[in-house]
Amino acid sequence: MKFTYYGHSCFAVETKGVRLLFDPFISPNELAKAIDVEQIEADYILVSHGHADHIADCVQIARRTGATVICSWEIHEWLQKQGVTNTHPMNTGGKKSFDFGTVKCVVAQHSSSLPDGTYGGNPMGFVIIGERHFYYSGDTALTMDMQLVPQHAQTAFCVLPIGDNFTMGYEDAARAAHMIQCNKIIGVHYNTFPYIAIDTEIAIKHFEKTGLELLLPEIGATIDV
Repeated sequence: MKFTYYGHSCFAVETKGVRLLFDPFISPNELAKAIDVEQIEADYILVSHGHADHIADCVQIARRTGATVICSWEIHEWLQKQGVTNTHPMNTGGKKSFDFGTVKCVVAQHSSSLPDGTYGGNPMGFVIIGERHFYYSGDTALTMDMQLVPQHAQTAFCVLPIGDNFTMGYEDAARAAHMIQCNKIIGVHYNTFPYIAIDTEIAIKHFEKTGLELLLPEIGATIDV
């Protein structure tokens, strides 16, 4: 499987010949200005919640690629009004099988509103059960619900926010990794804005001290997972 990082919390995973794109926020991100949104392909787009820094490029990419957008019911309704008709609504606790595997929607402790201020439904995380299982928490606080993740799947890697202020910081992300029972963590949602600026070297060392591996790919980089 291939993991490509597009900055902030946006990334793609290629599995079974299918490209999954998560939380597309690229064109407004100054740190991702070298990424051409028009060149990004997707078969599915998974949106964890409605905040602009997770959905800004969703409509554009979905219209161009025809990708199926997996999201909350409220985001599904909003996208339909934007002319994105290929959507699959879900909600916390639900699961559904697709051609790449199964999506299990899990709790994320956060908030969710759409760019026009309308209600975005429940924020969610996703456990992807397929070629190799993985978990993307979306924006979230540390929550005891994370202990349920290994009951859904033993994950090969997990994608967690580490930037603090609006989400978990790296200390809580390391605690989350132990709850999830996963030693390989890819950190996201950090350094995009001053509010979430962190010292990445300190974060990496903190994970190492707790027996974990924190991966922080460069924007535009693709790694094997």
